[in-house]
Amino acid sequence: MRSRFIQLLVILSCASTMSLAQSPSPSQQAEPSIQSLLDRIDRLERRVSELEERERKQVPGAANISERAGDESKPAQVVAPAAPMQHGEHVPSATEVRESETRYPSLQFRGFGDVDFSGTDQKGSTSGFTLGQFVLHVASPLSQKVSYFGEVSFTARPTGYDVAVERTIIRYDYNDFFKLSFGKYHTPVGYWNAAFHHGAWLQTTISRPEMVQIGGTFIPVHFVGLEAEGSIPSGGLGLGYHVGLGNGRSSLLSTAGDAGDSNNNRAWVASLSARPTRFYGLEVGGSAYRDKVSPQTGGNFGEWITSAYVAWTKEKPEILSEFANVHHQDVQTLQTFNSQAFYVQVAYRFGWQENKWKPYYRFERIHRPVADRVFANVLDLVGSTAGVRYDITNYAAFKAEYRNTQRGINGPHVNGAFFQTAFTF
Repeated sequence: MRSRFIQLLVILSCASTMSLAQSPSPSQQAEPSIQSLLDRIDRLERRVSELEERERKQVPGAANISERAGDESKPAQVVAPAAPMQHGEHVPSATEVRESETRYPSLQFRGFGDVDFSGTDQKGSTSGFTLGQFVLHVASPLSQKVSYFGEVSFTARPTGYDVAVERTIIRYDYNDFFKLSFGKYHTPVGYWNAAFHHGAWLQTTISRPEMVQIGGTFIPVHFVGLEAEGSIPSGGLGLGYHVGLGNGRSSLLSTAGDAGDSNNNRAWVASLSARPTRFYGLEVGGSAYRDKVSPQTGGNFGEWITSAYVAWTKEKPEILSEFANVHHQDVQTLQTFNSQAFYVQVAYRFGWQENKWKPYYRFERIHRPVADRVFANVLDLVGSTAGVRYDITNYAAFKAEYRNTQRGINGPHVNGAFFQTAFTF
């Protein structure tokens, strides 16, 4: 083996000497072609193969040393010129090589899944295993400025699987201050709905807060239309914005207007956030949402949602808190109703055992006026959730939760235990 390395050093030394002797003046240099670079690499590989073959002939059985010793015995690859440089050639930069390898479109997939077990003391409830959402993320750059993103979920039901397009977005990135996109989004109302998407592995807890529950009605989880977003020049304050115009809710308030607006009235949303560089991990923000809804229960109502949040995501500790007020006004009677919801969640990732343990606690509350017909199916809620997350690997986690909830003003307290294995791939 030593003789082979000596031979390689002799070749490289000769190549360097010849390169210096033949170096052209700057005026004679020209841009190289990718093919010439590949040819030089091929010449080096052939030369190394010849040396290895000569070594094997000189030392019988040397060819099998690396297989017997395992991968760790294999020598590291050395990046070097394959042959003396030709007149007019130069080594391309990393940027030139990367740009030459860019292909459009370049489709990429990411997946999420979870397996759950639950049991409660609620009368008539059942316990056992269930499959959570199976989620696929699809992303592809279409050019240097245009990209596509899609999210599809498969949800287990007693009669089969429900397939839903959760997000489908085509975006044009003009610069960091202005990005314009069209499609279906998670509505940028508050923090959780914009920060944690489908795929339970993404969030600390098993469940989302009730006010932002997938399939819930308190806030519009999805939004179909166009959106502009970007950063605002603000120095260390780190301001950012989102502005959107779209269809808003359908007549079934838990779904978006994928097939068109239910009452020919556009909804709009605007949010502002700050991420000060002085306090890394801190984000504060607020949002406003305006729409006209026509629920299946009948009538037309103006809807005005305002929210504010504070998030500290350094994990030692993690603090998430969010508040939203939903204001409804009957178009005919001008009667108004205000419903409120909030949650506070704290968690802490311990440093022992490679930072795998993360206990957490969340308290949440929802209140709505009894006379609000828009939220006829929304019950008052007081809930506490305590649990722990254990990261099995960087791509899989086990979670265990205890929940105590009371629905309705005088409803019974329900206790439950929930377990989940969530993963990404």
